[in-house]
Formats: sequence, structure tokens, C-alpha cells
Amino acid sequence: MGDNPCSVGALRTAFATDLPPAQVVPNPILQVLQIKTYSSSTECPRTIPCRVVRYCALYSSDDFNSILIIIELQVLKELGTRDKIGTPTGLETATVGQNSAPAPQQEVASATSFYGNKPPQPQRTLAVGGTGGGGSGYGRDAGAATSSSQVNVYPIEAVSPYQNKWTIKARVTHKSEIKNWNNQKSEGKLFTVHFLDETGEIRATGFNQEVDTFYEVLQEGQVYYVSKCRVTMAKKQFSNVNNDYELTFGRETEIELCEDDSVPKVNFNFIQLSDLGNIEKDAVIDVLGVVKDVGEVEEIVAKTTGKPYHKRDISIVDASDVLVRCTVWGNQAKSWEITPNNVVAFKGVKVGDYGGRTLSMLYSSSMMANPDIDEAHSLKGWYDGQGQRDLNSYKTHAGLGASIGGALGRNEPYKSLAQIREENLGMGDKPDYFTTKATIVYIKHENVSYPACPKEGCNKKVVKYDEDSWRCEKCAETYPKPQYRYIMTVSVNDATGQAWFNCFDDVGRLIMGKTADELEELSENKPEYEATFAQTLCKAFIFRCRAKQDTYQDQTRVRYQVMNAAPINYAVEAAKLAEQIKRYHM
Repeated sequence: MGDNPCSVGALRTAFATDLPPAQVVPNPILQVLQIKTYSSSTECPRTIPCRVVRYCALYSSDDFNSILIIIELQVLKELGTRDKIGTPTGLETATVGQNSAPAPQQEVASATSFYGNKPPQPQRTLAVGGTGGGGSGYGRDAGAATSSSQVNVYPIEAVSPYQNKWTIKARVTHKSEIKNWNNQKSEGKLFTVHFLDETGEIRATGFNQEVDTFYEVLQEGQVYYVSKCRVTMAKKQFSNVNNDYELTFGRETEIELCEDDSVPKVNFNFIQLSDLGNIEKDAVIDVLGVVKDVGEVEEIVAKTTGKPYHKRDISIVDASDVLVRCTVWGNQAKSWEITPNNVVAFKGVKVGDYGGRTLSMLYSSSMMANPDIDEAHSLKGWYDGQGQRDLNSYKTHAGLGASIGGALGRNEPYKSLAQIREENLGMGDKPDYFTTKATIVYIKHENVSYPACPKEGCNKKVVKYDEDSWRCEKCAETYPKPQYRYIMTVSVNDATGQAWFNCFDDVGRLIMGKTADELEELSENKPEYEATFAQTLCKAFIFRCRAKQDTYQDQTRVRYQVMNAAPINYAVEAAKLAEQIKRYHM
């Protein structure tokens, strides 16, 4: 580079135009002359050359200030420190632009002049904030907004609160539903969109009047010119977009449809399902999987507000041989149309740890079925060749790598029965949860099941009304016969001790290998009835349990309720034990 590695004239050129920095002087090399406030670190000493990778040049004609906002900087240590190069002087306002080509003048956009004067081009549609218009949300006819000067398009990564004369050209990759709120302070509505270009993404939000103006204008998949939005620091608790800033639509905001298909359609950063164990709880990520199973729509009621919500659980797998449950909500749950064996890409889903590692879609999440990307084609090829098999053959993050049959517990070490007592689990005000591996040694034969209401979702005990009918007091209905459900009490052992576990119907069916109705029919044949119990003994399971204090006949004790159970996957358990043994040799 010689004695002078700096990009001579770069600063003057950057401040002499309204064009984005990357189009004017990409990656200029500058010398650090003064550092006003700096820590004791010597990583960037004075007089060392630096390469400015990303920056924004701001010039205000009102107060004659020139500010260079450096976003990303590379210290060129290989060039070493050196004496001040040349005789640099301050960038005088009066001289800016004298030695460089004049920048194209950009007119202030107005109702009749959008982005200045443009050369004749096909008619486009413009939406302008503050018009108060309803219906489709298009503010004015595009013909009146088309003029004859070229738009200076800024990359999304250069948008910041320090620059207000910008226009981005970006694709809408996500548009939320309209959300209404009503509290003591205010009421209103809002919606959000995600904009994407070659350099990154940014989130934009519209409130109240801007919802009426822009909601129907902005459509997923379309490309738009966007300008005159308010730029603020991103509220990370509401956003999963990787950007420190976000946009807010206002009365002056201008949005224009752009017929340009060169803008990227989507920008994913996929995490393999097998790596979810290394991802922190509540992190927001992108995943790609094949739909393996689609659950039914369920309605739940929020405890705090009493508001009903719809949810649906989707099981997805990928080439890492792991299955994960993803929950979708609201209208997406009710209108789910993606069938099993199709590839689906989820963007911005939240990582949970309920029953292992799970995923959940957020208000700002989005999904795409069978996306036309290389990763999706590769995954589909793997699934068609190797992935079309039973659910039980897949691993999960539950129970430290147990199969789906053992999809229980969080990603935590097993506790021995002795540890459960030593740690006083269940003795506090709130219940404790734990996962343990134990062997069934005895099952109480008395009261192993009860006659329940056959109506779906009831499960209340029914009483015999007469010889041919059973009555449910809750439903106030009579049925010809009940549906028996398990309420088993089992004794389990491990190498450290013994405990009594209580099991409900799902776990009882897994342990007994038959339904409670089938077992009840065997009760008249005592030898076969006893043989069924004997077959369950000495079988090991992984149990996910809740420990909670219970008072019965003035005696307080800890009750262990089995939430889930699964048989041992010996191949997985052996691999886990081998891994633990290796740690002793590290």
C-alpha cells in the first residue's frame, strides 16, 4: 500500500452526495488521529490505519455539522502505528462538494411529487400516511406521484435514527394480523410487517390510522419503496428481527409498490433440530423440518384474562433424526392446511423447555410451506429416502435423548429416588418436577381403575343408575356403560431406594399394555387378570413426575404424580452412559 494506505478524498466524497455510502466509497481506509474517550485497551491505538466496513455519512445544512457514523470497523494492525499522514484539515462546509461531482438533487416528496422527479416509467401505486382513507388503504393515484428523478435507495443495514433522508427497497416477508388492545390507559389497534433486502431485515409497526392506510397496501411477497418512517431502537421483547432498529409508520410515511423481483424473497438462518439443546430457553430462531404429524385444534382459556385461544401441535423432523413439537396459535391453528410429508420453514419461533425442547410460534413469527430453497430440496430428498418411518424411531430432546416413546421431561439429568428425598422435592409451597429412571416392582390391584363418563373431555366418575345405565352428575346424562380409566398406584425401585408413584389413564395404558376397559373385562377371570399384572413387573421406565405435598386424614405427605412415562430406549441410554464415562477421562 505504500507509505500512505489511506483512501485519499474518501470523506469529502462521502459527504458530497446523498447516495448510500456503499455506492460511493466502499470500505475506505482512514487513520485514527484522536480518541476522546477510550478504555485502557490498546486494541485501537492512535495513528493506526483502520478500514471502515460499514458507515453512514451525515451532513446537516442547518447547523453545518458533518458526522461520520461508523457501524463496523477493522483495525489494520499489520500496517502498524505511524506518524500523522500528510496535513489533514477540517471538512469545511463551504468546500464540501467543490472537488467532486455534484450530487443529484432529491426533491422532498409531496402529494404530487414522490421521491422527486423520475423518468417516465410504468404506473405504480402509492400509499401516503395521514390520508385518513379506508378501504384498500391506497392513498392516491400513482400517476400523480410519479416524477422524473431516480430514487436513492439505502440498504436496510444503513437505516438509523441519525439519518432521515432515506428510502429502502424491500420485500414484505411477514405481515401480522391486526391486533387490538384495550386497557386503562388507551385502546387501539396495530400491525407489524418485516421488510427484507440484500443487507438485512427490519421490523415496521403501524398504529390506528396507519393500520387503515397501509394494512391492505402491504402484501406478503411484494416489493415496495418505503420512506419517511420514524426510526427507533428495536423493542427486542416484541421483535425477532435481527436489527437494532425498527420503523414506525406515521402520517408522512410513503410506500410505493415496486415491480422488482431481484430483492431476496426470504432470509433464513436455520438451526438443526438436534442443536436445540444448545439453544437458550426463550431464544427466537429459524428451523426447517418435514411435517410428521398434525394434531387437532384445541381451545384453551388464559387463567389471567379468561380469554380463549386456539392452538395446534405440529410434529416436525429433520435430517438430524430428531423430532420436535411446534405449537401454532390462533387463526393459523384453525386454518392449518400443510399435510404430513411436506417441508415447512418456520421463521422466528420461540424455544421452550416444556417436556424437553419445544417450539412455539409468536405474534411476529412466520412460516412457509415447501420453500424453493436449496435446504428445503435437500431435506425433502433425505426424507423421501430415509425419513418415512415410524415416529418412535426418532430421537427427541426430552429425557436426555430418549426416543419419542420417551418424550418426557426437560433436558436435565435424571434424579435417583434417594435424591428426591434428600432434596426435599415437593416440600415447598409450589410443586417440584423431576425425571427419574426406575423399575416397577409392584402394582396395587385394588382400585386400579374407576368408571368414568364416556363423554369426551369429561372423565368424571359415574354412578350405576340401574342395571343397564350409568349416570354422570356433571353432564346430567345417562349412559349404557362407563368408560373405565386407570388411577394406578405403583411401587418403583432403583439402586438407591423405593417410592410410590400415582399414575393416570395414559400412563396406565402404557404400563399395562391394554386399556382399563379391557382389564376390567378380565377381572372375572382371576388367573388371566393376575397374569396381566405379573407381566408388568420388573419393567424399567423413564418417569416425569410432579412432587407436591398432600394432606390425607390429618397426615401430610408428599405425593408423586406421574405426568408422562416411557419405556427405556437402551441404545440411546447406552450411548448416554458411554458419553458420561468419557468425561471421567478428560
